[in-house]
Amino acid sequence: MIFSSKKLVLPNLKDALPGRDTIMPVTNKHYVTGNPIAPPFPDNMAFALFGLGCFWGAERKFWQYPNVFSTAVGYSGGYTPNPTYEEVCTGLTGHNEAVRVVYDPSLVAYNELLELFWQSHNPTQGMGQGNDTGTQYRSGIYTYSQEQWDEAIKSRDHYQQRLTQSGFGQISTEILPAKAFYYAEDYHQQYLAKEPQGYCGIGGLGVAFD
Repeated sequence: MIFSSKKLVLPNLKDALPGRDTIMPVTNKHYVTGNPIAPPFPDNMAFALFGLGCFWGAERKFWQYPNVFSTAVGYSGGYTPNPTYEEVCTGLTGHNEAVRVVYDPSLVAYNELLELFWQSHNPTQGMGQGNDTGTQYRSGIYTYSQEQWDEAIKSRDHYQQRLTQSGFGQISTEILPAKAFYYAEDYHQQYLAKEPQGYCGIGGLGVAFD
């Protein structure tokens, strides 16, 4: 029970695992798009960062979206530098399983990505998603600019109205400035393209954004 409770409450900095300086090595080629998943990227690209449960299924939602340049899964929102998956699973890194989306704003609007985010999971579930429980599965939007922040808040308030009209509860999604993004292990990248029958716990509430 002690272990379980730790996984449902975010740790303090002093209690977080120390991590390491070594960056996680990844294959810098998206398994689906063929584009790079790590810098350098073309100058016209922007980042979006989301947490919406197990990052295997979450990443697939975004790489399938038209005109998205690239996606990658990793760990963000916590304290531990360059954590391993096993460390994140302890609940003692503070990190969320995150998907970083690389996109051209002239082809994909940030609002489109927000709409996909809200409709692809249950943002009212708190520290979990579907059958997955723990802080690493929390709902989160991590912003790279004031404009993204403003759009995220506006979209949350709008979707809350839609959820309330449909009989659902309060959104628990955290909206915060993006912290460092640490790449997950290579086998996690585009996992459901490599293993099409793999586990996916992602599912929305069936409430349209508009």
